[in-house]
Parts: sequence; structure tokens; C-alpha cells
Amino acid sequence: MEMFYGTKKLLARPMTLAEYNTYRGWTLPSNEDGSTKGYLVEYLDGGPANDSRHKNYISWSPAAVFEAAYQPVDALSFGHAVAALKEGRKVARSGWNGKNMFLYYVEENKYPAERNSGSAIFGHFPNDEVPYRAYIAMLTAQNDVVPWLASQSDVLADDWYIVE
Repeated sequence: MEMFYGTKKLLARPMTLAEYNTYRGWTLPSNEDGSTKGYLVEYLDGGPANDSRHKNYISWSPAAVFEAAYQPVDALSFGHAVAALKEGRKVARSGWNGKNMFLYYVEENKYPAERNSGSAIFGHFPNDEVPYRAYIAMLTAQNDVVPWLASQSDVLADDWYIVE
């Protein structure tokens, strides 16, 4: 088998193994401990529904396995925050001092060179269309936008959250 690392979007609620088996209408196997804590998990990013009460594939996960793999959306790692950005979500850190600040993802595109009047860039690109790569932008506390670069603290923080 190969090793994989991933990020999934899901819904979950605490449920023991016995509760999960009852929920599914199954009999708990005699060699399993029904009091084992865990989660009913509904995956939002794939898999056909396997229970009529859910729109997506469901399963059960032991608590330790689940808690090591998933974070609530109000306490994300930087990697999960970046994944949310790429999905088109806005993110911020609870540790930031500025009010109403957030980050968002800007897809690569181009703009007319004329937007930079007097710029030395005129005539450099075909049709004077200046290409730019994708980047992360920040809406600042002053309510303007700047390209954003992560600090060491930002990269190592686990206080990222999705801005609704």
C-alpha cells in the first residue's frame, strides 16, 4: 500500500460504535466494543450516498483517528486555510489584531497595461495585456487590498478560520 495525505470536507457528530450500528440497523459484532467513542462522518466531496437519510457517503470513525485527521473550521492549520482559499473561501486568523481583515485567493489573469499610466511595462507584452500569477490578497483593517505574504507565525498557527 502507498501512503497518502489528504484534506476532506465532511460533516460529523459524536457517536459510539454501538450507536452507529443501531443507527444503520446493524448488529454490533461480538468482537467489537460498542462503547468505543467515535464519529458518524458524512463525506461532502465524493462517494455515492449509502444511507437514505444522507445525501452523501457515510461511515464511522474512531475518535482518536478522527481527531488526529480533522480540525473544526474555526481552528484550522495554515494548510487547511490555504485549501479553503483555493475553494474560493475567505479566511482569517483569530490572533490578528485588525478588525474585519481576511485573506482571499486571486486567480491568475491579466490586465491592460494602461491601468498603470506612465508605466515602463507598455509594449512589453502582446496587446499590452500584463499577465499575473495567482496570489493571496488581504483585505486590510484600513479596508484596502494588498498582496499578502505569510509570516512564520501565520504558517505555524492553528487559529485560522473560514470567514462567512
